Amino acid sequence: MLVCKRSQFFTTALAGGALLSMAACSVGPNYKRPAVAVPASFRGVAPAEAPVSPDSNSSGSNVAALGDEKWWDVFQDKELQELIRTALKNNYDVRIAATRVLQAQAQLGITRADQLPTLDAGGNITSTRNPQIGPIPSYQLTQGQLSASAAWNLDFWGRYRRATEAARATLLANQWAQKEVMATLIANVASSYFQLRQLDLQLEISKRTLGSRRDSLELTKTLEEHGINNLLDVRQSEQLVYTAAAEVPDLERQIAQQENALSILLGDNPGDVPRGLKLTEQPHSPEVPVGLPSALLERRPDIRQAEQNLIAANAQIGVARAAYFPQISLTGTAGYESSKLTNLFQGPAGLWTLTGALTQPIFEGGG
Repeated sequence: MLVCKRSQFFTTALAGGALLSMAACSVGPNYKRPAVAVPASFRGVAPAEAPVSPDSNSSGSNVAALGDEKWWDVFQDKELQELIRTALKNNYDVRIAATRVLQAQAQLGITRADQLPTLDAGGNITSTRNPQIGPIPSYQLTQGQLSASAAWNLDFWGRYRRATEAARATLLANQWAQKEVMATLIANVASSYFQLRQLDLQLEISKRTLGSRRDSLELTKTLEEHGINNLLDVRQSEQLVYTAAAEVPDLERQIAQQENALSILLGDNPGDVPRGLKLTEQPHSPEVPVGLPSALLERRPDIRQAEQNLIAANAQIGVARAAYFPQISLTGTAGYESSKLTNLFQGPAGLWTLTGALTQPIFEGGG
């Protein structure tokens, strides 16, 4: 940055502005989490049997709640784990949520930059030649200028700090929203997968039932041919075969629909879905640790997102209140100007300006 010898005034003004900003206050209320009375245990449960919140300082040996478990520990089917990883990578809702987080990060950087001064540098060269007009001789003028300028709106009332606080809370809200989308997606993929395995098991049972009823029909026909059974027994066996045969295509249709729904969650076109363990072979914990409902609510992403939105709205109150107070700004320019480029940095070619401004809103219609 090129400055003249008198730029110490400009530096002093910036230092004074920094001191004013450090001594400034932030108008508007500070956020305080609302007090909520929550029960310490389930109703009707003895204190010795009541689960303990993971945030508690108790040193008991209670197991953690199911909400503390990782999804790859809860779902131990290798194919299901792979499907969940594919969904987290390709699902369009997850991509949208991730993009919103990036957008909030960029907006936080833009808002936070308002607290800092802006610096600009520029230069220009102008050459002018006029012909002789009457007694006025012709002349040629070449002028060069190189300057740097700075502007700073002092955040004396905390307007930009409150805006930054709101932007940061909005970023956290978007991050919690992303986690909510991911948790919902994991639950939907797992639920759809287990429903698919249930339909597979039903189809397997229906096919076995159809085979056994066909064998029973053949046996009934043989007995009828030898006069042991009558024709009514044959018709009843045929009806049982027809009923079992009708269930197979219906289950195959439901399986195809379930695969299509699961493929959409995976961010893919409808198609076949790989299978892992059978429904009856799925490992599961013999006891599901419940945990305290109040503690589980505090970890829910949508609850955390709502709280961050409340923090952002609370900070915007300070931004609105700061608009009632004067706005203080400093502007300065320093550089060199000369009619000859060779003398641009020599002699009395330095220039500088320093401006301080204060603006107080008086009346705005509709405000």
